[in-house]
Amino acid sequence: MPNPDIQINVRGRPLGSPRQVWLNYRLVPFVAALSLMLLRLTLLVRREGSDALKGLIDGDQRIILTFWHRRLVMMPLAYPFRRKNDQGERRGVAILSSDSKDGERSAATWKWFGIHAVRGTAADDGAKALVRMIRAVKEGWDFGITPDGPKGPLRELKPGVLALARKTGAWIVPVCVAYSRSWKLNTWDSMLIPKPFSRVIVRYGAPFQVSGESDNEVMRQGLETTLNDLEKWAEELNHA
Repeated sequence: MPNPDIQINVRGRPLGSPRQVWLNYRLVPFVAALSLMLLRLTLLVRREGSDALKGLIDGDQRIILTFWHRRLVMMPLAYPFRRKNDQGERRGVAILSSDSKDGERSAATWKWFGIHAVRGTAADDGAKALVRMIRAVKEGWDFGITPDGPKGPLRELKPGVLALARKTGAWIVPVCVAYSRSWKLNTWDSMLIPKPFSRVIVRYGAPFQVSGESDNEVMRQGLETTLNDLEKWAEELNHA
């Protein structure tokens, strides 16, 4: 397993005493990641509609997995790929993680899954965050984006994912991870965590690109509708 760097500490932002740093940014992320990995081992996973996505991966195309925030916990199951850039360096999926202590803790957790964190917050400085994401895609990273995150409004699509796709030519791939049984957390999005030994289905929507001539509002409404249709399907599976 990789040893996650503490990026904020490297840049000089105070994170507390050495003991607090070890506890909050090493031990807690490790325990959280280990718990998710152990849970994942109990799940019966199936993927649907992945042929087009595999074709893009085989063709060395960049992709942007797009999903609602409440499905985040097991979303690494939607990216079972290993990729490298032209220089042979490991590449995979990246996420936007806020430049804060909470963001640092989140980034340190996801790094155990091989997920790369691009630091920044679209709400605070959207232009700067977009530039960093564009750079990451050009360096060979795919992206995972929750267009209603990090704090809502619930299931309302913000324009960042379309802007990233338009600027990079990456393919947007709507995706949803559904659970046959799950816990619902008391969070703004009612975050879902699958119960051990649940059936899990990863369903992909049809990939598409955003051209310079595309109507942004039409594309936004279409993608939002697709994600909400996937959410409805996932809820029906959960109550079956």
